[in-house]
Amino acid sequence: MNGHVKRMSFQQYMELTTTLLSLLLVMAVDSTRTVAASRSQQCGNSLQQTLKLARLAQKESVDLIKTYQKAAQGEMSELFCKVSVNNVPDPNISGLEPSERIASIYTHLQTFMAHFKRVYEQQTDLQLPSSPLLAELTGVSGRSRGLAALINGFYQSLFPNLPMPEPAGGPTTLPPPQNVFQQKVYGCVVLKTYKEFLSNVSRELRTLKGKVCRRRIEMNTFY
Repeated sequence: MNGHVKRMSFQQYMELTTTLLSLLLVMAVDSTRTVAASRSQQCGNSLQQTLKLARLAQKESVDLIKTYQKAAQGEMSELFCKVSVNNVPDPNISGLEPSERIASIYTHLQTFMAHFKRVYEQQTDLQLPSSPLLAELTGVSGRSRGLAALINGFYQSLFPNLPMPEPAGGPTTLPPPQNVFQQKVYGCVVLKTYKEFLSNVSRELRTLKGKVCRRRIEMNTFY
């Protein structure tokens, strides 16, 4: 009789243990999915914030070109942006993997900021200190730095063990000394190319939101 009771107790113990383990497993899976969903939402929110700033920067770049052409560049201003200029960054985003394309956006922004500095220096010699062009150039440069910081932070959150690569072409190459006409052309081409680049950035960020953040939740759920 006592042996029967012991066997029954052991059987009940095993059933209880199995039930508890099953509950713990379900809780662990649910917890993993909750964390993954939370991280995916954070990823989407971060990317949405970056996209919002990119769109604002693009709008400002359109206004800046209008100011540039109208404020001080003369009757030929509309033709300046159509001239071919060397050493101006390519507006296209490069890379196959999301990490490469995000890094490309960041390095492009760094390169454009160096060109903005040169344009500002040139226009300081050509404009009055009160010129709205100088103020808008300063604003766009600041917006670019803010966008670069968001892109860098987003990259680090997605790829914490993957350092941001250096620009493929090395340090930014700026044009040699230019005459007044060349300066006007150079500035207009830089601003026009930057506007095209920001348009590509906005398109790329919308694409990445569906790829990167969704892939992240799927990977976290799987593991």
